[in-house]
Amino acid sequence: MRRSRLRHLGLAGLLVLGSLTAVGTLPASAAEAPAHSPSTSSSEQPASAGLLDAMQQDFGLTRAEAEHRLAAEREATGIEPAARRAAGKAFGGSWFDADAGKLTVAVTSDAAPSTLQAIRATGAQVRTVEHSAQQLDAAKARLDRLDAPAGVSSWRVDQAANKVVVDVVAGERADNDVQGFLEQAREAAPVAVRTVPSAPRTFAAGTVGGDPYYTGNVRCSIGFSVHGGFVTAGHCGRAGAGVSGWDGSYIGTFQGSSFPDNDYAWVSVGSGWWTVPVVLGWGTVSDQLVRGSNVAPVGASICRSGSTTHWHCGTVLAHNETVNYSDGSVVHQLTKTSVCAEGGDSGGSFISGDQAQGVTSGGWGNCSSGGETWFQPVNEILNRYGLTLHTA
Repeated sequence: MRRSRLRHLGLAGLLVLGSLTAVGTLPASAAEAPAHSPSTSSSEQPASAGLLDAMQQDFGLTRAEAEHRLAAEREATGIEPAARRAAGKAFGGSWFDADAGKLTVAVTSDAAPSTLQAIRATGAQVRTVEHSAQQLDAAKARLDRLDAPAGVSSWRVDQAANKVVVDVVAGERADNDVQGFLEQAREAAPVAVRTVPSAPRTFAAGTVGGDPYYTGNVRCSIGFSVHGGFVTAGHCGRAGAGVSGWDGSYIGTFQGSSFPDNDYAWVSVGSGWWTVPVVLGWGTVSDQLVRGSNVAPVGASICRSGSTTHWHCGTVLAHNETVNYSDGSVVHQLTKTSVCAEGGDSGGSFISGDQAQGVTSGGWGNCSSGGETWFQPVNEILNRYGLTLHTA
């Protein structure tokens, strides 16, 4: 399938962009603007026909509803920085409200009437909450310093709930170590506990023929093209490791890699391979152009492309989540989504509209019964290594 698609596109090097088409993860701070200013989306239309088709299928929308939602999400993404600045110290978080089709900005009860007016002037709606985003981030940072047992899968700030949410693996809540962690968490933060079906895991896999890239006996998925190479997940390979493509030919070398704590890496490209600003649709949708890396808010739609399960869509559930993988590796500042993934999808791309979001880190579940997935935000990777996203 990959070979025929590449022939059809006439881009032998497109494989380097590999199986990315729609997946996502979280920057060092969801509020921070990237050092590399992202390009804005095309204003002519909200998305390609293929993406609109996928939105209709995965969200049960009509074409007009999908167009309206994507346009509203693009507007929400655009006004979020101004709305955040208007909120100032009263800022309590922000997210996309799919029902209202608007960005919601939370503020603390001490926000002045002029502050509320300034936020609404940006086009956002306002909700009053108890805790500021700064207070919640500080509370989560205190949890990050705790040792988490295997039964605790992740924790994050849930801005809409105005709490720090801790996910516990089903059947482990009564475990003494889990109870001890939750007691310490409640002392450090306003906490809510959620049960998840299974522990998260990374999505690397053993060698399987016909997939985007290999390092040693590990198969992963290529993320987004940058000038000089591509970005992917750090757990897929260490700096200095060689990378080969689906046809066994040499692509390049891991130039930088970080895992755990982070989960990102970048690979230089050479030997006849080159990069293009494209994410593969795997026949489910048309291949998607990448035009920037504006951060999609919580609640926005997002899609993922990977070499195992190809193209799937869902929504952004949380930014800045700390994940405790089943092997004991803890990774910070990931973005959670409702998109499924499986082994071999690691490193693949998350995209919202035509904006790159991040590279797949791991998750729980699968694409038959469902699950949740985390990604490492692409802007953090670009900033860390001084890379420039290849855009159309």
